[in-house]
Amino acid sequence: MANTTSHPKTSWDTLHKNGPFDLKLLQITQLEGKANIPSAIDRYNDAAKEIQNLIKEARDNNEGFRAYGARWSMSSVAHQKDRMHYNSYMNLDLPIFSDDVHQASSFEKSNLFFFQCGNTIKEISQALGAHGKSLKTSGASNGQTIAGCISTGVHGSALDVGSIQDYVVGLNLITGPNPEDIVYIERHTKPALANSFIQKINSKVIRNDELFNAALVSLGSFGFIHGVVLEAEDRFLLKRYVKKINKDTALKLAKTMDFAASDFRIEGEIDVNGKPKRPYHYKVFINPYIDDDQYVVEAMYKKPYTSRYPDPFNTIEKSVYRDLIYLLIKISEKFPKRIPFFIKQLQKQILPDVNEESLGTLYETFWDAPYQGPAFACSFGVDSKDSEKALKVLIDLTKKEGPIPGIYAMRFVKKSEATLAFTKFPITCMIEIDGVLWKKSRNLMSLKEFSKRMIQVLQHNNIPFTIHWGKNSDWGFPGLVEYMYGARAKEWKKYRNSLLSKEMAQLFSNGFLDTVGLSNVNEEIEIETLDEDLIASLLD
Repeated sequence: MANTTSHPKTSWDTLHKNGPFDLKLLQITQLEGKANIPSAIDRYNDAAKEIQNLIKEARDNNEGFRAYGARWSMSSVAHQKDRMHYNSYMNLDLPIFSDDVHQASSFEKSNLFFFQCGNTIKEISQALGAHGKSLKTSGASNGQTIAGCISTGVHGSALDVGSIQDYVVGLNLITGPNPEDIVYIERHTKPALANSFIQKINSKVIRNDELFNAALVSLGSFGFIHGVVLEAEDRFLLKRYVKKINKDTALKLAKTMDFAASDFRIEGEIDVNGKPKRPYHYKVFINPYIDDDQYVVEAMYKKPYTSRYPDPFNTIEKSVYRDLIYLLIKISEKFPKRIPFFIKQLQKQILPDVNEESLGTLYETFWDAPYQGPAFACSFGVDSKDSEKALKVLIDLTKKEGPIPGIYAMRFVKKSEATLAFTKFPITCMIEIDGVLWKKSRNLMSLKEFSKRMIQVLQHNNIPFTIHWGKNSDWGFPGLVEYMYGARAKEWKKYRNSLLSKEMAQLFSNGFLDTVGLSNVNEEIEIETLDEDLIASLLD
């Protein structure tokens, strides 16, 4: 039997020290060994029973319960004050054979893979590589668990691929303590797994596009995500270039994404018509404290896989030295006026080297994160057409009301079908400011104050935006979620309330959901919200 160890606690924190947050009980489940339960599916089902026991215990004690993985989120989205469950030892992968694929599936059978919730992106990439496969995209690093990635919408800068949740094709959720409270959800228009496989994991199947889209970016609150079905693709290489280009060219590309009509040209990346190719990945780096007529950009182009290529790690394994990070923290606190100068000096360590090139797989290119100390990250999604305007508004704020110990970047992501995906625009430009945590001083506003002012200036300038669920923000800003998502937020709550009992909806809520107004814990749920049709399976 899977075994859970419970540890009484007083606090819990994120990987980047954005807390601490109060916690009563930390629970860690380890799977039964192969010697006792040889079958991976049997071990998976055994783990599900253990999770249901933990849910029952939480319910019986009138306490909340929430899973977490690698603690990468900087917001409090993963936190629950009562009981938290550490998922990272739950890292099985289940084989999917031809007979396990739905007869109406349009997926290439060899591209479907089933992973348990605690698998990290690194572990999944290694498993896929053994089959000659790859993830379609990833975040900037590889330490997050798959359940955490999709719950908060982790993204890269793949222009035509989307975020991690966008190649998830099936979700196995534990929604309560009873045998019937294990469901497998997928789209009815794009079924993946056969009923016979779903029966093997003791689940009830629901094929329903709208329910699936709502559950994709769930903020950890549609139940316990136990398993995820991914669509992979054949392994490929990424040719990575770092260039310094004209600022106007970089910003025009950010607005139009029209690379073919641009004068941004890289030798060897030209099509048969002599036009610049559209890259797989495009990222712009901006130091807000210098008025430079050129920006550093990173472009990556997809290449067919071959086993013969130079070792990319000499280029990729670059880190921001920890002593410089802590020096920046101290300077931020004591000498805020020195931040712009110091960031200018530090940018050689922060930014990639101009004219840097590398060739590697997705797994090799987006490698381990070098810095895991105190840090902040604010990330706003805007329509790429608004990217130049939004960037100017935010940089002006940083200059006039800062300084802030961080540097800006822009990444670009294809629209997601997930109901509460922050990548909701046709192409979303994620404007990010990353840096080190600092303490408020007489001449330095707090992170919360800075986060509030960013929201205010974007609203004042009539720029529609979203915010990365896992990043720092003033999440209690009045009407924030309604401003960002409008009717889609109500739709998301309707599907959540229809899938979960009121008791379980409260159990899987947390302070973050209460703060942003998505928990419904203190609301009366309308009768029409509990429409069984909302969670009906629309395909056998």
